[in-house]
Amino acid sequence: MIVPGLEALVPEQRAYNAQIMEATAGLVDVDTSTLEGLTVIREAMAPGGLFGFRSLEHAEELVIEGPGGPLVLRVLRAERPDGVYLHLHGGGMCVGSAAGYDATNARLVEAANVTVVSVEYRLAPEHPYPAGPDDAEAAAWWLVEHAAERFGSDRLVMGGDSAGAYLAALTMVRLRDRRGSVPPYRGLDLRYGMYDYGGTPAFFQLAGKVPHATGDPTNRGHYLPGRSAEACRVAAISPLWADLADLPPALLTVGTADFLVDDSLFMAARLSLAGNDVALALYPEGPHGIDVAPTAMGQVAFDRIAGWVRSRLAD
Repeated sequence: MIVPGLEALVPEQRAYNAQIMEATAGLVDVDTSTLEGLTVIREAMAPGGLFGFRSLEHAEELVIEGPGGPLVLRVLRAERPDGVYLHLHGGGMCVGSAAGYDATNARLVEAANVTVVSVEYRLAPEHPYPAGPDDAEAAAWWLVEHAAERFGSDRLVMGGDSAGAYLAALTMVRLRDRRGSVPPYRGLDLRYGMYDYGGTPAFFQLAGKVPHATGDPTNRGHYLPGRSAEACRVAAISPLWADLADLPPALLTVGTADFLVDDSLFMAARLSLAGNDVALALYPEGPHGIDVAPTAMGQVAFDRIAGWVRSRLAD
């Protein structure tokens, strides 16, 4: 289950985790249950903010018709792509942006020879559930209908980070149930997502004690206002509780020092039991966002994801 042969990389990763905890210590006391506190985290995750997200000038923006009005798609093109990767950004359904993920998506463009299309879906609390999932589904189906014409390939992979992985999983279930049969995507790249909005044991035990967990315990109140944990454990909200049969092959990436590690472990098991092709990559001492950590462990995680995406787009 744990990716083998990484023992020598653990000390560097552990030291990096400690640096991140120190750098973000001041955010632990931010009251993210208020819009003012949430704004502090949004600014930290904005391009040029504390967390180091960067936008790129050469990224394009397309505007399509969305369920709540114009929906912006952020595009980073490969010259002759082998396929198109639909990306859904992280941020607990409350923060983050497609533009902030330009730099990380540009790595995937180069490493996997894909054009990346990232969705600026609506965020809570201004736009609570189901606004974000509705936008993700609309973008995913638009790509099915227009990818070949607009981007030169109809070979599609969907994926995301954290809340983006949650959205990707939920969107794939929606496509199957609402658009018919197996979704026309070749793969599902799920990076450290939250698949049970009722909360798993690690979510409660590790939140605030490991890197990048700031604010997440209050995000459910913004995204799913008025719902108890039990009320969140339904297929329409939490993909862990959905029928997971007939989905594309999936790669789940997560670290052992991630407050959402249980979500990936449980989701991988349920996907496998439903008869899907599933690979689980578990990284020792890996924090939330292991694939973007500037460490040897982070590079291994990213390379595995890029290689998997290439394999899904091959003949």
